[in-house]
Amino acid sequence: MNQDLKAAAEAWLSEDPDPDTRAELQALLDAGDGKELADRFAGTLEFGTAGLRGAVGAGPNRMNRVVVIRAAAGLAAYLKARGVTDGPVLIGYDARHKSDVFAQDTAAVIRGAGLDAVLLDRPAPTPVIAFGIRHLHAVAGVVVTASHNPPQDNGYKVYLGDGSQIVPPADAEIAAAIAAVGPLAGVPRGDDWQTTGDELLTAYLDRIAELVPADAPRDLTVAYTPLHGVGRTLVEAAVARAGFAVPQVVASQADPDPDFPTVSFPNPEEPGAIDAALELARSIQADIAVANDPDADRCAVAVPDPHSPDASANGGWRMLRGDELGALLGEFLLSSRPEGVAACSIVSSSLLGKIAASYGVRYVETLTGFKWIGRVPELVFGYEEALGYCVDPAAVKDKDGVSTLVRVLQLAAQAKAAGRTLLDLLDDLAVEHGLHATDQLSARVDDLSLIAQAMERLRATPPETLGAYAVERIDDLSRGSESLPPTDGLRFTLSDGARVVVRPSGTEPKLKCYLEVVVPVTTDVATARREAATALAAIKSDLAAAAGI
Repeated sequence: MNQDLKAAAEAWLSEDPDPDTRAELQALLDAGDGKELADRFAGTLEFGTAGLRGAVGAGPNRMNRVVVIRAAAGLAAYLKARGVTDGPVLIGYDARHKSDVFAQDTAAVIRGAGLDAVLLDRPAPTPVIAFGIRHLHAVAGVVVTASHNPPQDNGYKVYLGDGSQIVPPADAEIAAAIAAVGPLAGVPRGDDWQTTGDELLTAYLDRIAELVPADAPRDLTVAYTPLHGVGRTLVEAAVARAGFAVPQVVASQADPDPDFPTVSFPNPEEPGAIDAALELARSIQADIAVANDPDADRCAVAVPDPHSPDASANGGWRMLRGDELGALLGEFLLSSRPEGVAACSIVSSSLLGKIAASYGVRYVETLTGFKWIGRVPELVFGYEEALGYCVDPAAVKDKDGVSTLVRVLQLAAQAKAAGRTLLDLLDDLAVEHGLHATDQLSARVDDLSLIAQAMERLRATPPETLGAYAVERIDDLSRGSESLPPTDGLRFTLSDGARVVVRPSGTEPKLKCYLEVVVPVTTDVATARREAATALAAIKSDLAAAAGI
């Protein structure tokens, strides 16, 4: 084994306060496992706009107490350097492995730095913290969560006092403060932080209950899964307070479980993830099935669709695409012509812009992520295709799967009372604005260099056509523009309103490609959908070949 690597591991071992990761690291040293040690000490888990995210384990390239204590010390130093000290740092956590420990370490470091810390007294959805920052006049917020990542991961998400996630240059400035933290023994820690629980959760639930008017229809049968996450308790309470019958919950996925035993990936977007919810929905003849991801900041919706091409395979149900639900919520919330701005990310459908224009509501596109959407001035509704929706930005400037779920039930019950379904409402939008059909090509890799190679290939030899569409324009998003900061991505503007955006994922080892076509409804919507499916399949095939994935 390389002696420098061994020395680095032994130095880490000497200051690691966690007996679990100390034992893990000692076992690797005893076994002389240079390859595994090299991976853990190859670099430092990078702090960016998504905070930290990685597998739990020993070493600087993993999520552990050493990394978290340094991150908390860096955040405290960043806040103090800017004089932002006249309020608490609010700290929340999910039910993943070590989340509670990492949250307590954060509270201890924040107090040791002389700042006030308020720690949530139980695992809770991420949007509770985004809400609580402004409710408690906090100067910052931290959520220990890896959202929908695999079971071995955990993460560290940072908000500033406006209730929005960090964006550049704050990420780099916090990262620099983290890098400047000295030996762990020199990081002061306190044990006199405050806690909050019922008061904050009640305020959050009260706000959600206000979203649904007293005279709104509420007749709806609902199946629900929290996917082994932390959403169930608050969802049941929020739905009841809003006047709906409490959903029937998938028993096998009802309680928090950091191992997520019934799903391959705890992400409702992944194939098979909501199969148990669909089975429950069929058995109770539900009107709708809803799901949250493990930290309940995303919301997925499935509906009966016996006429879909895959009806026999999926039992007559289908999950709405993120863009479909975004369009439905956009139409629902913008039809009252609110004063303000609607927004979605560049990888989401262009349909929201047309809906906003039809009601005289201003519209903007942002970079991917709610760190950008949530901070749009005068935001009245925002979404991104990855099942993230901001339906009450005055209260939560981030995606919120709990308030979104309640809004979805309100819309579905309203449609049911009129003898209609969410699919009927989607057809209405297609007739009015053209059928906007989206799809995604996603490649998960073990070697991140493959993603860089694919991006370089598309930049060096871009396709001239994709499917039946001519490539009319290529925007290299890494150069930025007047309306968008630079980011690693490419946008292909195609003929007839079609478009493709390609980018590396910010949270997973994936290359993600977002496809959209617009098909006029000249005969009927079903025909337009078939035409769109064919067009998207051709684009996907050509794009995969061009990117070499």
